[in-house]
Amino acid sequence: MVSTNPANSSRSLPSPAEVHKRVRSTFDTGRTRDVAWRKTQLRSLKRMLEESEAELLEALRLDLGKPGVEAFITDIAFVRSEIDLTLKHLDAWMKPERVALPVKQQPGRARIHRDPLGAVLIIGPWNYPVQLIGAPLVGAIAGGNTAVLKPSEVSAHTSRALARLLPLYIDADAFAVVEGGVEETTALLAERWDHIFYTGNATVARIVMTAAAQYLTPVTLELGGKSPVIIDESANLDVAARRIAWGKYLNAGQTCIAPDYCLVDRRVEGPFLTRLHDAVKQFYGTNPIHSPDYGRIINDQHFTRLSRLLDGEGAGEVAYGGGRDEAARYFAPTALRNTDPSSSIMNEEIFGPILPTIVVDNVDAAIEFVTAREKPLALYVFAQDHKVSDRVVHETTSGGVCVNATLFHVAVPTLPFGGIGESGMGAYHGRASFDTFTHAKSVLSRPTRPDPSIAYPPYKGIKAKLLKKLL
Repeated sequence: MVSTNPANSSRSLPSPAEVHKRVRSTFDTGRTRDVAWRKTQLRSLKRMLEESEAELLEALRLDLGKPGVEAFITDIAFVRSEIDLTLKHLDAWMKPERVALPVKQQPGRARIHRDPLGAVLIIGPWNYPVQLIGAPLVGAIAGGNTAVLKPSEVSAHTSRALARLLPLYIDADAFAVVEGGVEETTALLAERWDHIFYTGNATVARIVMTAAAQYLTPVTLELGGKSPVIIDESANLDVAARRIAWGKYLNAGQTCIAPDYCLVDRRVEGPFLTRLHDAVKQFYGTNPIHSPDYGRIINDQHFTRLSRLLDGEGAGEVAYGGGRDEAARYFAPTALRNTDPSSSIMNEEIFGPILPTIVVDNVDAAIEFVTAREKPLALYVFAQDHKVSDRVVHETTSGGVCVNATLFHVAVPTLPFGGIGESGMGAYHGRASFDTFTHAKSVLSRPTRPDPSIAYPPYKGIKAKLLKKLL
């Protein structure tokens, strides 16, 4: 591993360039292509998650104040599920796929082989620092690649834990962790990779794409944006309130697919906000700072940013919440009403426990509001009227949609997860991860007989006429 932590400063550690060279050389040996090797690495990664669960949960608590059960479900168990699914299907995924050959090209055989890409770079974020490094790593291993992992320096305790643990369990010549900040990331991006997988914000994504363009390196970008919730007058408000409150305030709102704002039919705005507040009290009590199930803001910088958004012009009236404790990095679950669509809070990704609400006259107005903005990573609609939910699904564009739910689509491994436009490009999870980290190589095999002369020049006379008819 490479680290910029003071505790490690006395040790001579390899540079990002040297780490890149090592994993590249390992890939060139060919050993990562073997299915048995891939399965061994996946099982070892799962064993690390099981045997080091307590250490990882403590690191997540120190970084984000993550409650133990929440951290286990969203970080540890999530990656374990990805491993289990991949182990179950890897043989089938690796098997060459036969495809039909047109009659005019027979006899012959056409198939698709899934080739490893090579040495890949995975850059993870701080909000789910085990899940969002581990899940892409599962895909990289399954695809037969080597990888360098760059955890976020913001979640420093988890970064340090991953850097210590991973080399103890998986092939240290094939997989390496590089710790550090902008300097180390910049150095890694200067190398020639076969794929770069980045999870984070659109600003840094542009830097990643610029660096990747030097070598025409393909990228997967898992970003964020403002994921809207549409609440129709036909919605079951009790269920909607619980599911929106859970999805919004999980991890103190620091989730890329958290509900960012609500578009509420004006006929149900008041009852919805009342039920939403009731759900918050049911989940976290009347004073969530004392709840063992409510997290904290990652650092002072993000706490200040959230305070600026909440206190900014046009943010609206506080419907409930608004309390803060800077020393504890506690930001209360908060909802706003009468938010101005042109305000800062409606033009920046919130990434925290503040939920603006805007009233709309009907579903037409809600769809118009969403489609006039950047394409979101997720979109949520709550409606008992199936015609309404069907319209939202068909008339809007987003990375994914949940009908009468929030977040849960990300946990379905048979659904590809990814954004579109400003919210990202590419997808992963389950089979989609394997496809992301492999190349679909077309292979055509033909016998040497027959070998009719009509296929070759000179093309004239009867030969030319026959070819025109055949083709």
